[in-house]
Amino acid sequence: MHTTTQGQDVVSELLMNAGSAGTEIVDRADIPDPAKPGAYWELYDGALLAAMPRDTLVKGWFPPDAQWADTLAGLRERLNRLRNETRPGEGECLPLGALTAEARDVADEDWAEVWKRYYQPFRVGGRMIIKPTWEAYKAVPGDLLIELDPGMAFGSGTHETTRMCLELMEAHLIGGMRVMDVGTGSGILAIGAVRLGAKEVLAVDIDPDAVKVARENAALNRVQGQVRVIEGDLADCATFPCDLAVANIVADAVAALAGPLRRHLRPGGMWICSGVIRERERDVQAAGLAAGYETIERRAMGEWVALCFRRGA
Repeated sequence: MHTTTQGQDVVSELLMNAGSAGTEIVDRADIPDPAKPGAYWELYDGALLAAMPRDTLVKGWFPPDAQWADTLAGLRERLNRLRNETRPGEGECLPLGALTAEARDVADEDWAEVWKRYYQPFRVGGRMIIKPTWEAYKAVPGDLLIELDPGMAFGSGTHETTRMCLELMEAHLIGGMRVMDVGTGSGILAIGAVRLGAKEVLAVDIDPDAVKVARENAALNRVQGQVRVIEGDLADCATFPCDLAVANIVADAVAALAGPLRRHLRPGGMWICSGVIRERERDVQAAGLAAGYETIERRAMGEWVALCFRRGA
């Protein structure tokens, strides 16, 4: 159904009342403006906004049963009436847009499971193997195996930013180090740190779902004794003196971490960060320099950059 930002709730309710199994709203207004700083616009492909429809689409799903023709006819009749209705308590019509409906058949798939078909074991760096829990893999000598079920948390290992963080950890992490993982997501970087020889890891995330997933993955990999996962913000954490910190978030959050992280990171300690789109690299570099770090390595993959800083005295 074609409507407007103002009309999306009205149309969504209409679909749900008619028996839709759920609704999806596709609205240009939900995509951050790349011309404006802040937010998390760097997570979006620049072509996404251009490909969005000009009006707001509200999608609903119905079974193709004997009642479908009547249901569709009823929906279109209700849309016709809506065009002339007024908003309660106001003297002018709510701008609802075109209020037209299109229907097409879609495959009946369990989308929560379909993506798993394409998530296969793969190698990161020289030694690490990321293996989904539901896939088999025959390890060879020297492999460092990370079993993972990312669930609803970020960090399957396939994204460029996660891969670069793991590669930088492999290059710079020395056995026996204490490591902090800020914004742990699925816990993949915390688990990877232990596989690479970290003695102790503190994994922090503000998302309770991510904390749950990270704890489950730590237990799955039998590293729960070395990985402590807590819910909260870095600013609220008790001081955790560490030799290496890793943060795979977004540019604004990474830049904001530079100062607060110093109370945890020992002098000479390293900070690996990513989630930084190329256009924001200069901002992150400037934040690191201002907080007393020096850049010791930079990597780039696709549109993304990963940096390894060293804290000064």
